[in-house]
Amino acid sequence: MNQHKKVLYCDVETTGTNPAKHGIIQIGAIIEVDGVVVEECNLKCAPHEGAEISPDALAISGTERSELESRMTSHEAYTQFRHFLSRHIEQYDREDKCYPAGYNIHFDLNFIQAWFRHHGDKYGIGSFINWRMLDPLPLLFIKDFTRQITLPDYRLETVCRHFGIALHAHDAMSDIRATRELLLKLLYQ
Repeated sequence: MNQHKKVLYCDVETTGTNPAKHGIIQIGAIIEVDGVVVEECNLKCAPHEGAEISPDALAISGTERSELESRMTSHEAYTQFRHFLSRHIEQYDREDKCYPAGYNIHFDLNFIQAWFRHHGDKYGIGSFINWRMLDPLPLLFIKDFTRQITLPDYRLETVCRHFGIALHAHDAMSDIRATRELLLKLLYQ
């Protein structure tokens, strides 16, 4: 039985906000075991075939439509991401799962779950995670409620600026590194 807590920090950049019709164009992920980062994964890809592409979503991530054409396919990125997960998690062992973590992690997990299913995996990301989501956002809302912190908004950029955390916003890898640092600050400082 695994005695160390595992965390999968993940963030996605997408072609819109609806996982049923938009696709992933970048996934940044960190695997942490017992508080130590063991591997990072940063994949930029084209959206899956048939995905709608919102110009506004591309503008947010600073991605040119033409850039998507030169990236690896969605299926190649999905395959690499599954290999990344499989190096650290035994998908058939119910006791060996990661806590999923991220900023507003529900959004990212919905996209990742749809991505897995789009590529034929009927079990989805659930083979690798325990669904006990770790998210700094509710902790920040509690601090707001108890008047320990007051910010004009709770976007990741605003929060990171407040806590002095480096961030290149809307780059999945930068976002997830900053989110990990933020979560650790909120939990242990």
